[in-house]
Amino acid sequence: MALPAHSPLTLPRSIDETLALLAAGGYIAERSLATALFLALRMERPLFLEGEAGVGKTELAKVVARALGRDLVRLQCYEGLDIASAGYEWNYPRQMLEIRLSESGQQARPEIEKNIFSEKFLIERPLLQALRGGAVPPVLLIDELDRTDEPFEAYLLEVLSEWQISIPEIGTIKAERPPIVVITSNRTREIHDAVKRRCLYHWVNYPDAQRELDIVRRKAPEAPETLSRQVVAFVQKLRAVDLFKLPGVAETIDWAKALSALEARVLDPDTVNDTLGVLLKYQDDIAKVRGSEAARLTAEARAADAA
Repeated sequence: MALPAHSPLTLPRSIDETLALLAAGGYIAERSLATALFLALRMERPLFLEGEAGVGKTELAKVVARALGRDLVRLQCYEGLDIASAGYEWNYPRQMLEIRLSESGQQARPEIEKNIFSEKFLIERPLLQALRGGAVPPVLLIDELDRTDEPFEAYLLEVLSEWQISIPEIGTIKAERPPIVVITSNRTREIHDAVKRRCLYHWVNYPDAQRELDIVRRKAPEAPETLSRQVVAFVQKLRAVDLFKLPGVAETIDWAKALSALEARVLDPDTVNDTLGVLLKYQDDIAKVRGSEAARLTAEARAADAA
């Protein structure tokens, strides 16, 4: 389906256009995800994506930004993230210099305080950058929100519901137009209902075999067709094994690329054993799969491909 010519402010007009827009950016989405994205764009609501690591949550925001011609503003979350790192902070060295210069000129203290808490001393961090995006607001990616603390979630409520940040020294800064917001979580802890209530929610699951094969064909075109099919069949069966961390789509793509770099044409147990570190990220998982389990999964993947 051909995409209509559009400016960065023109959004997809249907779910089918949303699917086509994502596909044009190399993102093979299921229809339910495209529906959630379409509604988030249409309703100007944040899109909250939850799911296992490596299933394409972060990539969605990147593709949307590229496809719509918007800037991407990324807030990478971590434990201890605070307002100074996420929203704004004051340039204290410049403020101190301004105070010394003003005092040397015998400037009145109220005038000094007025000057140092002005826009020229304000340092914008990702949230404020996104809100001040102007007529063509960016895509704001709040990545891995589950890594932060609950107080930061509370701080986000004003941003997500009112599209504004309150700065005590100068007042409220409100967005001219709301940014497109994508929030991701790997569900290492539960996010508060107050945040989710302000968003449209979608659980991003592992893809089925056909969609994962389509993704591998798109993202690892150098992989031979037979190898791609066997890689996907192997990974699909591997996800039924009781592992500490199941491989995501990102690992499937990396594995297909690694096997192609080794000039593999089909899966064989020795090559699988030698490259499990590309697919699995914990030694206990590798030890559990290596050997007879790898041989069994390889045989099943090759049989499924031959069927």
